[in-house]
Parts: sequence; C-alpha cells; structure tokens
Amino acid sequence: MAVYTKINKRDISLINKKFNIENFKNFKGIKQGIENTNYLLKSKNNKFILTIFEKRVLKKEIPFFIKLMDQLSALNIICPKPLKNKNGQFLIKLKNKTACIVSFLTGKSKKNLSLKNCYDVGKTAALIHLYTKKIKLFRTNSMGIKKLRPLLNKIKFKSGEFKNLDKFLEINLRDINKIWPKKLPEGIIHGDLFIDNIFFKNNKLSGIIDFYFAANDYFMYEIAICVNALCFDQVNSKFFLNKKKVKNLIKGYEKIRKLSSKEKNSLNILCRGSALRYFLTRLYDYGNTPKTAFIKIKNPREYYQKLIIHNKLKTYKDYF
Repeated sequence: MAVYTKINKRDISLINKKFNIENFKNFKGIKQGIENTNYLLKSKNNKFILTIFEKRVLKKEIPFFIKLMDQLSALNIICPKPLKNKNGQFLIKLKNKTACIVSFLTGKSKKNLSLKNCYDVGKTAALIHLYTKKIKLFRTNSMGIKKLRPLLNKIKFKSGEFKNLDKFLEINLRDINKIWPKKLPEGIIHGDLFIDNIFFKNNKLSGIIDFYFAANDYFMYEIAICVNALCFDQVNSKFFLNKKKVKNLIKGYEKIRKLSSKEKNSLNILCRGSALRYFLTRLYDYGNTPKTAFIKIKNPREYYQKLIIHNKLKTYKDYF
C-alpha cells in the first residue's frame, strides 16, 4: 500500500454518492507498500479501504484481483471483500483512475513472526491454493521469472551503491533461468505474502490482504516467497536464515497439502528466483519512485544478502 494520488473532501463526497453505505467522514493515506494508492476510510461505525490503481497495474487485469477476493471471501478465506456500488459494480472512477473499496480487516501485522505464526501462514497459503482450484480465473504472473529480464533492463544503476552489481545480476538471472523447474503443481497464488500483508489478532492469523500480485504460478514458488519474506531474522543490518521458521512454514503447509519430492527439490532455485525478483523490483523502485509519492521505499540490500545466502545452499535439506 502507498499514496501516489492525493484525494480531498470533495472526492469523498463523490464516493459517498456512489455507494449505499454509511457516509465516510474521515480518510487517511496508508504509507506502507509500493504498488497502489490506499486510504483508510472511516464512517461513524465502520472502516473500509479505498484502493486507487496506479500505472503498474494493467487496467484489464483489475477484474481478476477483485473477483478473486470476492470469491475467496465466499470460500471463508479471511481477506478484503470488495463492495459493490449502487450500479452493482465493484469498480469506480476517481481522479481519472480505476478504484475500488474493500472491507477492513481487524488485526495488524507483526514485526517478527513466531514459529507458530510461520506454521499458520503455511497452512493458510495451502488453503488458498486448495480453494482457488474451485475458482475459474487466470492471470499470468507479471513478476514471474520470465518477466525479470525486461525489469533488469529498466533499472538505473547508481554508481557506488553496489560494486559490479550489473554483472552480479546478469550472472544470477542467466543461471536461474537455465535451471528453473518445469511442470510443477500450479494454480493461483497470492504472490506477495510479506509480513505487512498478514494480520494477526491475539497472536492468531486474522486475515490476508493485498492480492494485487496474485497470479497463476507454481505453488512451491509461493513457499519460496514466504521463505524470503518471513523466515529470515535481522540482526542490525544483516539477515540470517531461520531454519526453524522454514520448517514450521512447510509443516503448516503440508498439514493441508502434501508437497511432492520434485517440489521439495526445487526449493533452492525457487528461493533464488524469488530473492532476485524482489531485489530487482526494489532496485527499480529505489531509482524510479517519484519524490512526491507518500511512500516508504524498501532497502534493496536486504534481498542482495538473501540471494547470496541462497546461492550458498543447494538441497531441500539445507533449509532445515
């Protein structure tokens, strides 16, 4: 979540006219995240989230995200539920951009996950994979391994930031592409299960938000994303893989869906691909995000370290 597009009271008044719900009285920009503009909307008795879709999200793909959240909500996955306006539509126009309003989830994200939290995330990820088999939707992963080459070509490298970074990225991308696995079990994945997209209440997982990277990809790639996002501990500016967290993440996942030996053997290369993907997107955002955007830029160095750690590992057992 982030704020690129500024709104005012007049915009709120226009929104109030479009929906048959209690009028919104207050609004506040949400700084976390990097993809779309988000505001917390408050009425007298309720809270909602307004999302304004920015340039990185293709207009034709927005219905996929909305329908996915709507159908997952119907299948008892706790996620934001899109609201329909007076015309029965999920999407509205605001500031000449496409926007939607979704329900507000209780709970909040944690700075660090416990072993039990990792188990619960793994279990929830598997439930999403299981339930999306019932959902007839499809979207190519816009941040999949095949999309990393064009992204790398767009990055503006700043001298002195990383030594020989362009060569490092080129070598890693070439190697990852060469040994990327084929024909693993796949379906719709969340695609961005980061710590700020997972809510807890009384230390229990209370909901998943931000489905705007959801796409069809390997289920095991979701686990690789989670390993990178949730299973590293930070001491000062250094990151260390917490193998107990990896073990609990996968244990929770296999409580719902068993992993094949081929999936397990692909964990290292998928973790490398995931780490490279987030390293590249953070490098891109670091050099291309407008200075006027109300947003917290995430440090690319985190995923530089994580990629190096994965490069030193090989087998599934190395993660335990």
